[in-house]
Amino acid sequence: MSGRSVEVTLTKAGRTKIRYPAEVLTEDGARLSVRAPWAAEGVRDFGFVRFEPGDVFVEHYWRDRWFTVKEVWSADGALKGWYCDITRPAVFDGSGVVIEDLDLDLWVSADGSEVLRLDEDEFAASGLTASDPEAAARAVVALDELEVLGREGLIELLGR
Repeated sequence: MSGRSVEVTLTKAGRTKIRYPAEVLTEDGARLSVRAPWAAEGVRDFGFVRFEPGDVFVEHYWRDRWFTVKEVWSADGALKGWYCDITRPAVFDGSGVVIEDLDLDLWVSADGSEVLRLDEDEFAASGLTASDPEAAARAVVALDELEVLGREGLIELLGR
């Protein structure tokens, strides 16, 4: 049901990284899409994009995919791009969604000119390849798939 509030919880290495409220846009059983304002404090400047107060994220979570896709919109309604987190499949119920971050990320600029693989060093240092080789392999495959979709201009279709 759209319009209701849910809580988004992002975990990493067994601890809560961030938790914030979001508004449900759509839910079809396999995918949940929500809208939420930038939830962190202040500005986060990555060099290739800035997340800042007033930004709005339209976030897409799947029960059967090893990633999330977040459309990033500025306060004035301009699309900045898509920030994709490589995660275990999302767990959601009527009150919230929990996502486990696996360190790898992908950025696709709004005009498609930049497709950047991010945090591969963090992923390598996480020890996931030793502690859970199957999850590590799925994470790498998901990042590779998203990169191809990003380069082909299809990332936006994931949110539709």
